[in-house]
Amino acid sequence: MAIATRTVTLASDGERRFEAYAATLDDARGPGILICTEMWGVTDAKRELAADYARRGFCAIVPNVFWRSDPSGVVNDEGPARDVAWQRLRAFDFHRAAQDMSLAVDWLRASASCSGKVASIGFCMGGRIALLAALRSGADLAISLYALGIADHIDELRQAACPVQLHYGLADQHIPRSEIEEVEAASAGKDNIEIWTYPGIGHGFFNPQRAAYDAAAVALATTRIDRLLQRIA
Repeated sequence: MAIATRTVTLASDGERRFEAYAATLDDARGPGILICTEMWGVTDAKRELAADYARRGFCAIVPNVFWRSDPSGVVNDEGPARDVAWQRLRAFDFHRAAQDMSLAVDWLRASASCSGKVASIGFCMGGRIALLAALRSGADLAISLYALGIADHIDELRQAACPVQLHYGLADQHIPRSEIEEVEAASAGKDNIEIWTYPGIGHGFFNPQRAAYDAAAVALATTRIDRLLQRIA
C-alpha cells in the first residue's frame, strides 16, 4: 500500500520547533498511534515502525521529544555519543514531555487521516512517556516496552482507567527486578492493566538495531500489542 510521509510541526518556542515524523495511508482514515522513542531520538528504526503502522491503516506520528534539549536531534548509540545520550536523558523533563504529548494527541485527533481514537506506544524512556500520554495527555490506551521509571508514577498507575500494557524483559540490565515487582504490585487486581514478562530477554529486545533484539520475543509481544490495539480499530 502507498503511504505518505512528512515532517509536521506541532508547536514552536522561539527558534525551536516541536516536530514529528508522520506516516499515513493515502486517502484512508484509521486509529492514531503515537510512537515515543528511546533516548536516541527519531531514528530510522522508529520512522520505519511508523511506516509499518501506516501500511496497516494507522495514522502514525513519531514526535521529537528532545526538541527542548541540547542536542535536539538523533544521537548515535555507539562511541562517545552514547554518553551524550545518557546525559540528555538524565536532564530530561518527563512532566513537560507529558504536556507536549497532549499536543501530539490533539494533532492526531484533528488529522483527516485519523478516526479519532489514539494509542500511545513507547520504548525505554519512551515507554514512560507513552504511559504518561494516556494517564495525562488524552491517549486512549498505552503500550510500554522496557520502560524506565514507571515506578515514579505508581500512584497514577493505580488510578489508571484506560487500558495499559507493560512489557519487561527479565534480563533487563537497566530495570531492576524490584521495580518490575513494584509495578506488578500496584497493578494487582486492575483488569485494565496487563504486565507481560519475558524470561532471559534484555533491554531493547524490540529494536532490530540493538544487540538484545530477540525475534521470538518480538513476535510474542506483537501478538499481545495487536490484540490491545484492536480495541481502537
